[in-house]
Amino acid sequence: MTKKEKIFIVGDIHGCLGMLQRLMEKIPWRPDADRLIFLGDYVDRGEDSRGVIEYVLEIAGTGKHVDCLMGNHERILLDFIEGRDVSTFFLNGGTSTLKSYRVSQQGYENSLIPDGHIDFLRSLKPWIELEEYYVVHAGLRPGVEVENQSQEDLLWIRDSFIFSTYPFRKKVIFGHTPFSRPLVMENKIGLDTGAVYGNKLTCLELPSLKFYSVEA
Repeated sequence: MTKKEKIFIVGDIHGCLGMLQRLMEKIPWRPDADRLIFLGDYVDRGEDSRGVIEYVLEIAGTGKHVDCLMGNHERILLDFIEGRDVSTFFLNGGTSTLKSYRVSQQGYENSLIPDGHIDFLRSLKPWIELEEYYVVHAGLRPGVEVENQSQEDLLWIRDSFIFSTYPFRKKVIFGHTPFSRPLVMENKIGLDTGAVYGNKLTCLELPSLKFYSVEA
């Protein structure tokens, strides 16, 4: 990270397109100079998962350096699309995602999910390493090097990470577990502030550690 470059990290969106648009208008992100990272969980529960993915793709096309992480809900959606697990998808708010694509619950054969959206889901990164931080959707398993973390932990871990004071090599920035306001601890920063549950959508600016948020 150069002295002039800023990094903006956006928490879990869950189909809340209007909140994401208002947040992007609020943060001082410069597409030609700054880095932008999305923590995952673009889809499910909210009303416009399709619109969120389209908007993120639009942002990625205009920004010099935009990174998109995979959340557990993108993994669930891919498993549904590829026929590996249907029940988990519906148990985790998948019906709203299908409605945004106008897809019947009866099957994927006649779906309207664009190939470009599926390619986006398959391109998502598991984690990112910054100069002073690890950035991941759910968290890291204490005592395990980041390179050896399982996909299940990267996407799903909660209590054993949240309540750990383990000194990771770098501070961990994560989403996945919603809080009423950003969680700031010595070894971690949590950015999921429950946008889809009527609370806030949050973005963290580095290196200033400044938080931006918009209300539901």
